[in-house]
Amino acid sequence: MTTTINGIVSPGFEPVRDAFVASFDGRPDMGAALAIRHEGATVVDLWGGVADEQTRRPWSADTVSVIFSCTKGLVSILAARLVEEGRLDYHETVATYWPEFAAAGKENVTVRDLLSHKSGVSAPLQPLDAEQVTDWDFVVGRLAAQKPLWAPGTGYAYHALTHGWLVGEVLRRITGQTVGSYFAETIAGPLGADAWIGLPADQRTRVAHMQVGSTLARLTSQQAAARTPGVIDWTERAMTLGGAFTPELITPDGGFNAPAIQAAEIPGAGGIATARALATIWSAVVVPTEGVRLLKDPIVAVAREQQTGGPSIWDAPGPWSRWGMGFQLDSEARRYLTSSGFGHDGAGGQVAFADPKARVGFAFLTNQMEGIDDHRATRIVDALRTSLAQ
Repeated sequence: MTTTINGIVSPGFEPVRDAFVASFDGRPDMGAALAIRHEGATVVDLWGGVADEQTRRPWSADTVSVIFSCTKGLVSILAARLVEEGRLDYHETVATYWPEFAAAGKENVTVRDLLSHKSGVSAPLQPLDAEQVTDWDFVVGRLAAQKPLWAPGTGYAYHALTHGWLVGEVLRRITGQTVGSYFAETIAGPLGADAWIGLPADQRTRVAHMQVGSTLARLTSQQAAARTPGVIDWTERAMTLGGAFTPELITPDGGFNAPAIQAAEIPGAGGIATARALATIWSAVVVPTEGVRLLKDPIVAVAREQQTGGPSIWDAPGPWSRWGMGFQLDSEARRYLTSSGFGHDGAGGQVAFADPKARVGFAFLTNQMEGIDDHRATRIVDALRTSLAQ
């Protein structure tokens, strides 16, 4: 069965469309969207497939989707804006802005440590459930009080979900606004972008239904079989929080498919957007877009400086990502357009980034979540590189 693809492609970018079409091969239940801006102008805006495999609702121009850890990239833009404004210092202690965080040996943790996954608070010591994670004050109170899992600053481990609450609370203490409202006011609103951290109730019917693909199911099954009974797997705890989520982050009606989770502000993974909105936001980070420039070149350069890379504290197998000030950098684990690319990918195949050298904003979103062998977005980026070169 051939998937119907809708949208526009500018002349010269036909290989990108071909790669997007190819991403549906063998996936009759998949839906996806792709948007690319070059020099601020839209050159690719495509969508197709199935938004909900249960009802067969098609993916439309207005379908929005959970972007998972791409949300961390948006929060990192907010942090960089505050640094640019002189209201936040990457090298200052977190306790300067959030005094309660100084508990249990965390008094010297810096904002840079939080953003680059070196704070030692990659997972909660005490398990959290699905109801608790919708209570912002409860979660940040728990994280502020807990002892770090390793000596902060001495190594890193990916803060899969806690990252959003930790950085988000620093932003809240500075701005007096929740991270979702601050994002809406300073980024989504000025750009007219359909993107939220905390989905409004009136947008619920637009959301794609997320599903677990075969490679993701196989990966999580293999990881579960390799665990030692009775021993906490801190990498898994970082994803599940001890019970709030499954390792896949979704079930047919739960996890990030649940309306209550989508409505909550969970800035480590809970953003919801169109690909068009994300490409617009990332374009505006590096080039004027819709009359808006989100960050100036000097702060982009500082925020892109590598802070972490290589093996993590838990000795997870490579390839390993690299991070700047919250931004995921180009690496063997996540190839962007050029070595100057930065942004963040998300669970299951989501990818969003900017490239200051190529002056591009890019976003690929899909509701069929796959594992580490997923190359859909990478092949689209490769096709984009070819198109720009020609």
